[in-house]
Amino acid sequence: MEWFEALILGVIQGLTEYLPVSSSGHLAIGAHLFGLSGEENLTFTVAVHVATVLSTIVILWKEIVWLFTDFFKFKWNEGTKYIVNIIISMIPVGIVGLFFKDKVEAIFGSGLLVVGICLLVTATLLAFSYWAKPRQRENISPWHAFVIGIAQALAVLPGLSRSGSTIATGLLLGNKKERLAQFSFLMVIPPILGEALLDVKDMAEMGVSQAMAGLPPLSLLVGFLAAFVCGCLACKWMVNIVKRGKLIWFALYCAIVGLATIVIPLI
Repeated sequence: MEWFEALILGVIQGLTEYLPVSSSGHLAIGAHLFGLSGEENLTFTVAVHVATVLSTIVILWKEIVWLFTDFFKFKWNEGTKYIVNIIISMIPVGIVGLFFKDKVEAIFGSGLLVVGICLLVTATLLAFSYWAKPRQRENISPWHAFVIGIAQALAVLPGLSRSGSTIATGLLLGNKKERLAQFSFLMVIPPILGEALLDVKDMAEMGVSQAMAGLPPLSLLVGFLAAFVCGCLACKWMVNIVKRGKLIWFALYCAIVGLATIVIPLI
């Protein structure tokens, strides 16, 4: 992989991980259009995902410090309740990871038709969340955390945006948009880190030379930095976008890209 290919993939991953347009779908489209193989390289994939997690920690560090400060008071307070909700939200994606990982990986190799359909589903979810006006709830309940977690688990499909699915589901449930982006971004940290640790174990079993095959250190560094910087920008931008309720433009974008992904290969 050349450094400029790693740069493209890193920028795509960093931006689309937080914007509700599906990072996996865009990486699949980018790999198809430009012949890039970075998504298939386990080491590179781990690096850019860890980079986006670090960008979340950088942007939301105050909230993370608050959560741990409250938690280690060992009292049933707001921070402890928040962490419990995050743990509850992890249950569905944990089940998918443990029992359906092979099937999900098979779907990733099934072509762009699935990507296009899932992008249309993302567009539909975002549109519904924009026009729906449910009664607003002050805090995210454990039940709502679990339902949002189901949305996150379904978003393992390429083209179905994780941030778009979780935020749209939370809005449809009536949760305040000011809290949803923060919860959506924090809830993904443990699953991504857990998946990265499993992938690191696989890399260790392969050996360093095989894990780095076709991936120069410069390309790995460029991809990591691109994903981190773009992740920071997109995370901060997305929090503000959700507060203003401007998700309809992303729905339109996903609809156009989804239709193009389905129709163009047929022409």
